[in-house]
Amino acid sequence: MRYRYLGRTGVQVSEYMLGTMSYGADGNTDEKECIQILHSALDRGINFIDTADTYSHGESEEIVGKAIAGRRDKVVLATKFRLTAGEGRNEQGASRYWIMKQVENSLRRLNTDHIDLYQMHRPDLQTDLEETLGALNDLVAQGKVRYIGCSTMPSWYLAETQSVSRLNKTARFINESSPYSIFQRAVERETLPAVQHYGMGFTAWSPMNGGWLTGKYKADVSVPAGSRAERVQGQWGQHYPILQTRFDMQREGNRRKLELLPKLESIATEAGVSLMHMAQAFPLAHAAVTSVILGPRTLEQFKSMEAGFETVLQSATLDQIDALVPPGSLIEEADRGYVSPWLAPEVRRYLGKAA
Repeated sequence: MRYRYLGRTGVQVSEYMLGTMSYGADGNTDEKECIQILHSALDRGINFIDTADTYSHGESEEIVGKAIAGRRDKVVLATKFRLTAGEGRNEQGASRYWIMKQVENSLRRLNTDHIDLYQMHRPDLQTDLEETLGALNDLVAQGKVRYIGCSTMPSWYLAETQSVSRLNKTARFINESSPYSIFQRAVERETLPAVQHYGMGFTAWSPMNGGWLTGKYKADVSVPAGSRAERVQGQWGQHYPILQTRFDMQREGNRRKLELLPKLESIATEAGVSLMHMAQAFPLAHAAVTSVILGPRTLEQFKSMEAGFETVLQSATLDQIDALVPPGSLIEEADRGYVSPWLAPEVRRYLGKAA
């Protein structure tokens, strides 16, 4: 396993980060197997773990807490807050009210006294950044959080967070986590340059584009049983009410993916690697990327990914990928990760405020 510095923190983290979104009721309900995956990752040299308060309604954090017991000091542990985590009106968002409550819930579920990287899970345009960053700064001062970061933010918002932290002399976001894959290269336009400019780390989620870049989805073939497409039935659309996107093979972007996959498989074959290993190694070729988040649901999936940990793509292979899917491309709009609420009709056509 190779390691990279997390922005300018001086902390070294593994090039691959273990994502645990699929652990618990919303994915793998076999707790023993989930813990086996976590232990296998740690044994293989992965020291960077990603979870969130909303993954399986907090169950993922509980599983992670059990798995790292006795090995906590070897792990750089990241979790997130912001998305709806309960039925109450204020059980979501980035207000001081919710942050101070939810951090305690995460600490309890993770069975730890501190979180190494506490990340804001999407923007909250209804809450002043001064309030959010002030609350997070207090958590750093209290020792409950070591560093703060964010996930899937537009570049202008990243810039604003850095300015507010500088003006108010508070802790700043040291990491951004966004979707980045061969099929989702939009972050190359502004997000990755912003990350480099501000000396932040960057963790790439969905490097396999929700399973597309494993080659499991093919034209005129039913969606595989047990696949993410079958389970989620929305290509992440449940998080983006503006899109209300379903996993529809007839969508223009998805049809384009089906056309590109055989060509990408040929590039991978020429390079002597599998399509999946080419996909998981692709983000690491960008200088701004710190780690790639892999989210195996089963131990078998982890072993398949592990076989590609040493893969490094050569310039010739990257050039071929660029010729097929140009830098900055976004094949399917539903893969963007964050859609600005300012695009909603009620905001565009009336004097309203984004939700």
